[in-house]
Amino acid sequence: MCMNTTNITRFLEISGSALAIVYALLLASNTGNEILGFTLLLISSVLFAAWAVIDRRWAFLSLQFFYAASALIGLFRWNI
Repeated sequence: MCMNTTNITRFLEISGSALAIVYALLLASNTGNEILGFTLLLISSVLFAAWAVIDRRWAFLSLQFFYAASALIGLFRWNI
């Protein structure tokens, strides 16, 4: 892996992880920030999906489809 790809995957890994942590804390806090939380989950899953494609981690990529679907369901349900 070239240095540029390493920097990109590091960014995707760290930012995706940070957003997923904030998402989990927002939902667990039950403070009415569910829409923001599910939006962060969706962004996190997109970042992780990009990382999975770059590193050719197909099982991890398929997991991100589940997280993205969960985020979309959450956004739809909490927006009603």
